[in-house]
Amino acid sequence: MSSRFRSLRGLCLFCLIFGGRAFNDTIVLFETVLGNFEVQLYDRAGPSVSTPQTAANFLNYVVNGDYQNTFLHRSVPGFVIQGGGFTIENNTLDVIPQNPPVVNEPGNTNVRGTIAMAKIGGDPDSATNQWFFNLGDNSANLDNQNGGFTVFGHVLGNGMAVVDALAAVTAYDASVPLGSAVFNQLPLLNPVLTEENFLIVQEITVVPFELTAIGMGQGGVTLSWKGAGDTPVEVQRATNLDAQDWQTLATVTDAAYTDASPPATGPVYYRLRKP
Repeated sequence: MSSRFRSLRGLCLFCLIFGGRAFNDTIVLFETVLGNFEVQLYDRAGPSVSTPQTAANFLNYVVNGDYQNTFLHRSVPGFVIQGGGFTIENNTLDVIPQNPPVVNEPGNTNVRGTIAMAKIGGDPDSATNQWFFNLGDNSANLDNQNGGFTVFGHVLGNGMAVVDALAAVTAYDASVPLGSAVFNQLPLLNPVLTEENFLIVQEITVVPFELTAIGMGQGGVTLSWKGAGDTPVEVQRATNLDAQDWQTLATVTDAAYTDASPPATGPVYYRLRKP
């Protein structure tokens, strides 16, 4: 039996299957005024088309702290909610400095729950710092428009409940008071242009846990990881991702765990989560 593993929901996940292969994507945590959620990036080989340059571009902004105190500046019901371009602090708006644009990497489809890069019309290779979440199936439009919009990750677990809550906030035309047409669909908790009414993304950070090894032997399935330190970690197992039938096997503080009695047949998924 060979194995494959990937990061997913909370910390990381891997799946034991026949004829599999190994991959491990980066997970990032979005902390917002209406709750937190996690996104799996397509920065390495996996079931989706890898978008290494787009993911690296996004992670560069993340690691540099550029997405701290940003806000969602565009919301179109049933279509997209967009951010990554502007910050607000002490009721002062500012623009996030842009790095050089990244080459377009189409291939993943713009369906509900995915994150993609925004760009300039008529220029497929113009994406810089702005991104958006697809609220519905936008594949017929966005997969083909402007060279295709690069989908570079997707929301994990029940994270779309937070995204939907953000998208449910009423949008207003604030283009005149804010002096730019880009704010003509600005979501606000209340129609007053003060900081507490903006949909703030306080921070985006990389989840710092990484699966380092897996093993299959007579003793069962052994997982080991790094980055946990003395932090308690829940080890969970599932056999059906669509059903999300996760079962907590144990809560451990060590950076290793052995599942002594895994299912004998079919795919077996494991994930690590903060309790």
